[in-house]
Amino acid sequence: MSIIDSNASLKAILSDVAQVAGYIWSKGWGERNGGNITVNVTETLAPIASQLRPIPNTTTSIGLVLPYIAGKYFYVKGTQKRMRDLAKDPMANGAIIRILEDGKNYDIIADTAILPTSELPSHLAIQNYLVQSGSRYKATLHTHPIEIVALSHHRQFLDDQTRPNHITSVLWSMIPETLAFAPLGLGVVPYQVPGSIALANATLEKIHDYDVVLWEKHGVFAVGQDIMDAFDQVDVLNKAARIYLDARSLGSEPEGMSGAQMKEVQHVFSLPASRPC
Repeated sequence: MSIIDSNASLKAILSDVAQVAGYIWSKGWGERNGGNITVNVTETLAPIASQLRPIPNTTTSIGLVLPYIAGKYFYVKGTQKRMRDLAKDPMANGAIIRILEDGKNYDIIADTAILPTSELPSHLAIQNYLVQSGSRYKATLHTHPIEIVALSHHRQFLDDQTRPNHITSVLWSMIPETLAFAPLGLGVVPYQVPGSIALANATLEKIHDYDVVLWEKHGVFAVGQDIMDAFDQVDVLNKAARIYLDARSLGSEPEGMSGAQMKEVQHVFSLPASRPC
């Protein structure tokens, strides 16, 4: 019996992973092998940690030193694996890895020797920060929401020097739920080579202040308490981007909610100014 079959909590997490992968595929956000999911499953596996053994010859360098996740376990999507297949069988298209005590390497624990995504450094660097900061967030998600990526091809949406930045202000103003359910807005990371350490570092800098970060002309990176939470924030923000583009297609710049209207929403929903622990 695999560790999956014998662990109800882990099976529940993987069920959510499968559902989110299906949503991503159905929305067109995960073409071919695009997108990635990583979930910290340490608490789930802690009771049986003494029974877990690495698959031989799977020790691999992360490319970073991440001391705060040393000894911890993660579910990770496999490299070159498709979201539509992940939706059918997460463990046939992903793996559970354990970060070694040096914080530099990982072993694959289960179920087969499927190599993790090439963007693993970005995901694990954020997971390291989440553990270091005492966050309750466990999940990281990378996906390609069409309308948000479309906005990133227009320079006016890439200014990230103000708070809130321009793209956040526009998205918040499109529909009250965006401000209510994505209250930290959308950070912006200038274009970096996918899977690079530079992208990981740039994302880490922004994730201190945002739950969702735009990767220019590429996609978004999101964090959440679980994978559904991370997905929901991206879904809400992309809905606002779609409303903006649809309204803009009518021939003029959308009016959006006024500053007074948005302040009223903030008051009604008692929205935080920063991420809760």
